[in-house]
Formats: sequence, C-alpha cells, structure tokens
Amino acid sequence: MSAGVQPEKDDFALMALVRAEREEAFRALVLRHQRPLLNYFVRLGASSHGEDLAQETFLRLWNYRKKYRPTAKFTTFLYTLARHVWLDYVRRQVRFKLFADRYRREMPAATDGGLGRLRRQLDVQAALDRLSPKLRDVLVLAVHQGLSYDEIAAIVRIPVGTVKSRVFNALAALQEIYREEKS
Repeated sequence: MSAGVQPEKDDFALMALVRAEREEAFRALVLRHQRPLLNYFVRLGASSHGEDLAQETFLRLWNYRKKYRPTAKFTTFLYTLARHVWLDYVRRQVRFKLFADRYRREMPAATDGGLGRLRRQLDVQAALDRLSPKLRDVLVLAVHQGLSYDEIAAIVRIPVGTVKSRVFNALAALQEIYREEKS
C-alpha cells in the first residue's frame, strides 16, 4: 500500500467521527491539512489573510460535516470548500478595491514610501499575482498543492483537458513574465 492511500483512509475515518461531532477528530483533520491549505491561499495571493481563509475553510468543513460523503478523495472535498472561500474573499476584495479607488480619486496623492519599488521586484508570488485567476488557481492546485488533474477538474468543475491547457498556459505566461523582467 502506498503512503498516499493511507492518509485518505484516515481522513475518511476522521470525517466519519467529525460527522458524529467528535471534536478531537476535527482537530486531527485541522492539524493534518492546515499547512497545505495555508500554502494554497498564500500561493493564490492572500499571504496576509491566508490563516483567516484556512480557518474559514475549516469552519465550512465543520458546517458541512453532515453532508460529506466519501465519494472522492477527502482533499478534493476540502479544496472545493477552500476554493469557494477563496472566491468569496476575491469578491470582497473587489468591492474593497472599488471603494479604495474611489477614495484615492477623492483624496490628494501621497507618496507610497518606496513600497511601489518593492512591489515591482519580481518574485514567485508577484509572478503568480500577474496570472489571471483561472490560470493561477489551477497552477497553485497542481504545482503547490500537488493535486492531480482529475482532482483539480473536480474541484474547479471543469474538464480535465481544460485543466491541462490552463496549467500549460499558466506556465507559458510565467516564462514570459520572467523574460520581460530580465530584459
């Protein structure tokens, strides 16, 4: 039996206990999946809010415990919840950005204290931030979370072929970003 199969079996068993409202089983799931979830949110661009988003995901997991059915890998279910949390966060950010843009137009310009220069320095996160949300989402799930194309397709609810093309396009876009920065 491979090492990847056993934790899923444990996750299924833990979710059965969580369904029965056993808090120690829920704590075990949180401890097991907290770091990968945090990494997922950070890679999507929510570095300062990653812990809050992971917590929101686990809260939703608790709330959906009675509805959970082990028809797919547990991580597929968990990342589906996480993706919904992410989309809600993005919607809130868009509303806040609209507010902030309006505020900036109405207020006099001020210096950013050099923060703009720091933001322009290319790093992995900045490059990921330049990708479209659709490309960034599948790339983070594939590369940073190590999920299969089939799992990503189930989470994002798109065909496997679309997942493959988005990963390919995301990698091509990252190469172009790095080429631009070098020149």
